[in-house]
Amino acid sequence: MPDISLTMVVLLCLAALAAGWIDAVVGGGGLLLLPVLLLGLPAGTPAAHALGTNKAVAIVGTTGAAVTYARKAPVDVGTAVRIGLAALAGSSAGAFFAAGMSTDVLKPVIMVVLLAVAAFVILRPAFGTAPAAGPATRRQILAAIGLAGIGIGFYDGFIGPGTGTFLVLALTAVLHLDLVTASATAKIVNCCTNAGALAMFAWQGAVLWQLAALMAVFNLAGGTLGARTALKRGSGFVRVVLLTVVFALVANMAYEQWLA
Repeated sequence: MPDISLTMVVLLCLAALAAGWIDAVVGGGGLLLLPVLLLGLPAGTPAAHALGTNKAVAIVGTTGAAVTYARKAPVDVGTAVRIGLAALAGSSAGAFFAAGMSTDVLKPVIMVVLLAVAAFVILRPAFGTAPAAGPATRRQILAAIGLAGIGIGFYDGFIGPGTGTFLVLALTAVLHLDLVTASATAKIVNCCTNAGALAMFAWQGAVLWQLAALMAVFNLAGGTLGARTALKRGSGFVRVVLLTVVFALVANMAYEQWLA
């Protein structure tokens, strides 16, 4: 356990609880959890340790949310796993290219895309509210593997923030899922990408396991509660949270790009 105060440990655990809830509903929990970890760990702690610990915590909450969703939502687990394996490959490629490239040029483009997505969701109130008309076609599944798997997986490895939110949007648009089912499917995909990233960080010795284990308990509680809330409240509720997270993501990227 790193040398941090009891007060900070409590704050980190509460942040893990809130992040688990947000991530389970619509993705984007890392927007809260990672900055808190970076601030809460002792000065001089390598950033990789915050990233690795974040993944170790997040995978527990994501798995809990995925199990909760799979029990009650109409999730095609086979399709979700195929997309997840593609996302695992995409994130590995993204991480490889990220080592030698700057993401500063891409962030403004991503902000514009996010704002366009927000405008689309606001102007199309029915987006993601109707259940899928039937099983996804082979063409739709291949498109989802390409966009949500390889494409967003690459983004996850290359830049990262908001991956869960992008997955929900892509799965809703490509597979014509309602937002609750898209969130459920995204959790399974996230489990695959998180597992790959965690394995890499663990191999590098960049995970604070004791702190991660404690925070993971709270993240699991938040993830399970978030999934149950989304299942109970439905797509309209998820839509509101989605828009909130999108605007928070844009604000966070804008701050890092021009003010930090």
